[in-house]
Amino acid sequence: MSYAICLNNEGYAASLEPRKLYELLPDNDTKARGMLRVVDESGEDYLYPAKMFAPLQLPENLEAALKAA
Repeated sequence: MSYAICLNNEGYAASLEPRKLYELLPDNDTKARGMLRVVDESGEDYLYPAKMFAPLQLPENLEAALKAA
């Protein structure tokens, strides 16, 4: 699993909250197009512009805790 923080939600106010941590799903096809597959506020995964997020490298213990939650 990987995670990112939303930097802005312009155009997606109902789906994303700035400064919130979101789960990223692997999708190599969309990365090449500057998009990320994000599990948003609906609990579903959608494509969003990568520039709206800052990817994070989390410590293993924190990542394990998030997976378990």
